[in-house]
Amino acid sequence: MAGRILREDVEAVRERVRIEEVVGAHVALRPAGVGSLKGLCPFHDERSPSFHVRPQVGRYHCFGCGEGGDVIAFVQKVDGLGFTDAVEYLASRAGMQLRYEEGGGPSRPGEEPGRRRRLLDAHRISEEFFREQLVTPQAAAARAFLAERGFDRSAAEDFGVGFAPQGWDALLRHLRGRGFTEAELTASGLVSQGQRGIYDRFRGRLVWPIREVTGETVGFGARRLFEDDNGPKYLNTPETPLYRKSHVLYGIDLAKREIAREKQVVVVEGYTDVMAMHLSGVRTAVATCGTAFGPDHARIVRRLVGDSGGASGVQLAGGSSVGGEIVFTFDGDAAGQKAALRAFGEDQAFSAQTFVAVEPSGMDPCELRQERGPDAVSALVASRQPLFEFVIRSTLAAHDLTTAEGRVGALRAAAPVVAGIRDSALRPEYERLLAGWLGMDDVSGVRRTVADASRRVARAGSRPGEARRAGHAPADDATPVPVVRMAAPDRRDPVAQVERTALEVVLQHPTLVPPEFDALAPDACTAPAYRAVHEAVRAAGGIVTATDVVARGGESAWVGAVVDAAAEPVRALLTELSVAPLPEDRPDALPAYVRGVVMRLVDVGLTRRVADVRGRLQRLGADADAAEQRALLGELLELEAQRRTLRPA
Repeated sequence: MAGRILREDVEAVRERVRIEEVVGAHVALRPAGVGSLKGLCPFHDERSPSFHVRPQVGRYHCFGCGEGGDVIAFVQKVDGLGFTDAVEYLASRAGMQLRYEEGGGPSRPGEEPGRRRRLLDAHRISEEFFREQLVTPQAAAARAFLAERGFDRSAAEDFGVGFAPQGWDALLRHLRGRGFTEAELTASGLVSQGQRGIYDRFRGRLVWPIREVTGETVGFGARRLFEDDNGPKYLNTPETPLYRKSHVLYGIDLAKREIAREKQVVVVEGYTDVMAMHLSGVRTAVATCGTAFGPDHARIVRRLVGDSGGASGVQLAGGSSVGGEIVFTFDGDAAGQKAALRAFGEDQAFSAQTFVAVEPSGMDPCELRQERGPDAVSALVASRQPLFEFVIRSTLAAHDLTTAEGRVGALRAAAPVVAGIRDSALRPEYERLLAGWLGMDDVSGVRRTVADASRRVARAGSRPGEARRAGHAPADDATPVPVVRMAAPDRRDPVAQVERTALEVVLQHPTLVPPEFDALAPDACTAPAYRAVHEAVRAAGGIVTATDVVARGGESAWVGAVVDAAAEPVRALLTELSVAPLPEDRPDALPAYVRGVVMRLVDVGLTRRVADVRGRLQRLGADADAAEQRALLGELLELEAQRRTLRPA
């Protein structure tokens, strides 16, 4: 198993990758004052921009939905990646080679450090080559295939569709000319090995690029066009260090933003179905690549639709939930029904919010768009029914419900399906529905049969794979973990506002903060949330340490040090404060502003201490110790003198 990425390499990625460039690929950013950018949040719908990026501290924060973090967190959220995958992606983007603890290597089995970038480059160049070939005379059959299915040149360009020329070595010669070795080409899966050496894997075929959620091409799917092609109708890239069919979904790069926005994933069966769905307005459609929808695909989907959920969210194994819905579309024939039944085996990962949309006439989405237009495709998705219902009704359809024997047989066949619903609130409802579909008035009899089926399953033990679906699988660093947040105090509280602005400048401009800040008492901030932030600043070494940290790694390194020193619930608030726009951002006026807001916090602290000493003096009785009284008076005079120096006449 690969070791963890060295901490210093993770920090190097944060420092070297410019957050504004990564965010800017997803969000149109515009200046929002000196050192600040803003745009429409990619994580929720809004009309006025509340999403802020502050490049010098390497952080982003949305003041609308509360999402925030560093460049790694942004890639995790927007692309649905785990931490390790996000760091590896950013490192590849920056041309960095990562090091791993315990002598480990990259998280992908069989992958050598530094090789991934070469293989990705080979796929990028191959995609460009295939796309260029689509407009050549030799690709007439490929263009005709697309046109017959209602896809014009613009659609082909949008989906990156290309053509692999006939012959044995067109791509091979092209890649060799770009400096790729035979070992690299073999590892890429772009060529096959024969008795006489290597040759193009894809020949005389229409080609679709298969991309990771980051947009990087990792493989291809190719459709047979010519009668003399003896290969399979569809041919995909074989398993490689980049491409694992159980870990990729075609169209995920195009659908990811709409999936996150709409909280919906529509799973179809083919490349042209994805194209038809998107062109019909269903831009959340994806497809598996030569394999059934499995648990690894489910994890990708969970990451994209995942949030802290709610009552209407998808209930995951183990009790956590994600918002949104998963819609499987299958052909209306027997094979499509079997596919839906197979999906039920993984449904416990999604529970009540998984649906099935089946076209009764048997048309797939591509055919449906051609025959009846885009509206019919949208209507297909809208007609979805819960997967539990579909599975139960499909089971009942195999029995003659007009006879008593048929109804009893159907009940016995459907009871294990209902017993397999682990949502304790949902199961009784399907027991009632099952009784109605069977035409039985006695719901209690159905419940007894379901209970008997449940006991039989329990005695038989969990079926293979059940532990994973029951939530006992090993932890995956990409599985969403609900973020615990500490809420910021009411902005209308004037004292809390003083504390907030002081902490904002301490995080954003630590080199301008006066040394008096480090002299503040631990309870200088009265709001619990801001006190926790202040504690994190103190734990990171305070302003005296911040100067050295900034000199070595900039303001982003300082904010990172404070975040590392903070408790988990405080980190989101820390990010918010580090990105918050300041009312004064003119370079010539900024030093005075920073000093002013910090000294106001010092003043508030002195005022609080003055009030405390005065209260203690007033509480002294007539027989109070004279020495204690003189000490309190001396302390009061000293505090008053300090406060006067902060308040020029």
